[in-house]
Amino acid sequence: MKIKWWGHATFLITTSDNKKILTDPYNEKLPYKKITDKADYVTVSHDHFDHNAVGLLEGNPEVIKENTGFEDDHIKFEGISVYHDDAHGNKRGENNIFIITTDEFKIAHFGDLGHELEKEQLSKLMDIDILLIPVGGNYTIDAKKAKEIVDEIKPKVILPMHYKTDVLEFPITGVDEFLSFFDKESIDIIDGPEVEIKELPFKQKLYVLDHVR
Repeated sequence: MKIKWWGHATFLITTSDNKKILTDPYNEKLPYKKITDKADYVTVSHDHFDHNAVGLLEGNPEVIKENTGFEDDHIKFEGISVYHDDAHGNKRGENNIFIITTDEFKIAHFGDLGHELEKEQLSKLMDIDILLIPVGGNYTIDAKKAKEIVDEIKPKVILPMHYKTDVLEFPITGVDEFLSFFDKESIDIIDGPEVEIKELPFKQKLYVLDHVR
């Protein structure tokens, strides 16, 4: 499996049989590169411009937006309803966490989660292998809350997202605060936008990708 970070909350996940999953596509208002990958499946955690730009994508992908999820012979998507804020959606609305099962891995994309998870929500995430989690704060959970969730569900692989970068001027923090909670030995700074995961590491690993340039 390969995971490529376009920027913000947008990843391209390519399975071993070359099925392509794109998460939370952003539109041209964000300063990241135009998304050019064609996907078979697209997940949209919520309807904000920096997460729902399906109409700008090429091809005719299966779009998964509802917490009812989707399943076919290749892949399974499950949704968990959460909120974009810590006020039950009264500030920024609802959000879906999507659990993607493929290549014998369980991947969770948290979208713009904005609050601590309840026990019932956490219980559905306890067997997650790969976690894509926002860490920038303000619009989402911050680095400290993200680390608390990591400690609860104990994924083997973590990829932080939705943080301030060299091109993004949103009022959110960079990734360094989140990294400060981990041992340096567990952090792998990738010189590029993509990482290949053939098997899960024995010890927890955190990959920091560069956005597509």
